[in-house]
Amino acid sequence: MTARLTDTLSQQQRAAVDQLSAAARDADQVAPLSEHGVLRVRYGGDAGHPVAHAIVTATDDGTAAIAGYGYVDLPVPGASGEDGEASGELVVHPAYRRRGLGTELVAALVGASVPHPLRVWAHGDLPAAAALARSAGFERVRSLHQLRRPLSGPIPAPVVPDGVTLRTFRTGADEAPWLRLNARAFAKHPEQGAWTARDLELREREPWFDPAGLFIAERGGTMIGFHWTKVHPDGVGEVYVLGVDPDEHGGGLGRALTSAGLRHLRDLGLNDVMLYVDGDNTAALTMYQHFGFATWRTDVMYRRPGAATDGW
Repeated sequence: MTARLTDTLSQQQRAAVDQLSAAARDADQVAPLSEHGVLRVRYGGDAGHPVAHAIVTATDDGTAAIAGYGYVDLPVPGASGEDGEASGELVVHPAYRRRGLGTELVAALVGASVPHPLRVWAHGDLPAAAALARSAGFERVRSLHQLRRPLSGPIPAPVVPDGVTLRTFRTGADEAPWLRLNARAFAKHPEQGAWTARDLELREREPWFDPAGLFIAERGGTMIGFHWTKVHPDGVGEVYVLGVDPDEHGGGLGRALTSAGLRHLRDLGLNDVMLYVDGDNTAALTMYQHFGFATWRTDVMYRRPGAATDGW
């Protein structure tokens, strides 16, 4: 079985990958694809975000099935730093594991990425993923913690800095200033900071999107911070994205926005809330611990230097 690369997925293939991902989630108790990966399956890439899909098909009892899937976001020509690296995810159906399919998928993703370095997320920090990464020449370079807390506990009232007002997102009017602020707030995190208008539009299409859950902080009519909340199908709320203009750091705006969003999720009747934070983001971890969050699980990023295909 050899992984096959394709620029697009058919409707039938998208449905099969969704079923494969659901089977892996049930077996591993963690979703194998991030929201970004799910959107790549559903919508593919575009000129600003070229993407390659890798599929492994297995045949049992005469029936062919998609047994493994991966994708890689390819860097835009001329990009440098992390923007100049490829990144992706992969998953193997539980019924087809221990047959070398993971190795086939990694080889396909590396081949599609050459000559760029490749970063791959492994959700849940599972031992099998760590073993595959080591055997394929990847090193562990980043951890992303999922934190959780019950919403039944105390949530302080937001204390907004002087001269700052809070409101909610205005669909059709706030997209451009939000994207500018997002780029400033996450300049050192290209996965978030490099969002384009299409990235935002795709999320506005999602059934969970609610502008009433996206809080905007303004000073003198200029957007300086935001807290975007989300409600998952299982009823868990999320601090989806929290961003503050670097010029406003240290003034308490992040805490005020966090309080406003958590109170909103509590008022919706939800029981629990989650969020993701980088393991080396000490300031954010400290703030979220102040709000009663604790580590629930950890995702890991592995990186392979860009070079020749090493025979792949």
